[in-house]
Amino acid sequence: MLYFNTRGFSGTGVVYSPFLDSRLAVSASANFGLVGNGRLYILDITPDGTIVPVKSFDTQDSQCGVAWSETHENQLVTAGGDGAVRLFDVTTPQPFPLQVFKEHTQEVFSVNWNLTEKVTFCSASWDGTIKIWNPARTQSLLTLGIQQSHVQAPHPAPGAPGTSSTEKRCVYQAKYAPSNPTQILAAYADASARIWDVRTGNPAMVIPAVLGGDCLTADWNKYQPNVIATAGVDKAVKIWDLRNLSVPVNDLRAHQYAVRSVKWSPHSPTHLLSVSYDMTAKVWNDYRDRHVPATGPRGLISSFDRHTEFLSDCDWSLWGQPGWVATVGWDQMVYVWKAV
Repeated sequence: MLYFNTRGFSGTGVVYSPFLDSRLAVSASANFGLVGNGRLYILDITPDGTIVPVKSFDTQDSQCGVAWSETHENQLVTAGGDGAVRLFDVTTPQPFPLQVFKEHTQEVFSVNWNLTEKVTFCSASWDGTIKIWNPARTQSLLTLGIQQSHVQAPHPAPGAPGTSSTEKRCVYQAKYAPSNPTQILAAYADASARIWDVRTGNPAMVIPAVLGGDCLTADWNKYQPNVIATAGVDKAVKIWDLRNLSVPVNDLRAHQYAVRSVKWSPHSPTHLLSVSYDMTAKVWNDYRDRHVPATGPRGLISSFDRHTEFLSDCDWSLWGQPGWVATVGWDQMVYVWKAV
């Protein structure tokens, strides 16, 4: 296990570089995102097993998420609490973004790069919209959803114990399909997940993802294009087959509080990782077609409990020996550990 302290800033997002096997990007916010600055960290894992900062960028508002470019190894975008999306370059000598995209009217909660077409990325916001961008243009290419002018400012930990969303059209997360450049999976505060068709600008599917609260996260299975995972305030990680949405094909339960992020493994069609406000990260095996162990929660492989505050995000390494992951949380810690 490796670690890095983002001293004074609570981690909100973490992603491995798609180009460099030892590089991480971490988005973070001061004062738990309530007020104050944000910071973007570029971190390298050294051969001797330590995590060292390569560069950092400070912003005047919180940073809520981060995504690496799929075409430029030194560029990445962040989701801002001020509604702005910022494009940074690691090699630039100036401590400023290359470009600022400002169309969202409320906090941007996530950004995600198109994995197949590779030229565009999307942003998801509390204003109820998903926007698609090309980094070469200052204006968005497309807006999905109806913008809500009366959306209130969000709580910094949506879905946390004792909180509730103020606007049911808030979009917490949006992700391109790994094998289809025209599909985007999004998690909503109205308890649903939606799959948008970029060609028509309309949702092709609506999934009843969460019972009694916000759907905070969703992810595509990298090997099974008809399989997704969703999670949120009902504490469950649910697996869905898009060919039949009447019931989830698997329901994985061991978390004690809302699940903030879920990620399928890039190396296995059955392994997935989840992080929660219960301060744990859990590794699962989707046992739909396998014998289920007689003891313990269904499908649970292991639980990581080194964090001491809410966990906010996680990611699998694309490189080296499969099974390494990174997690971040409000305890200002980045941990890199062997999941499977």
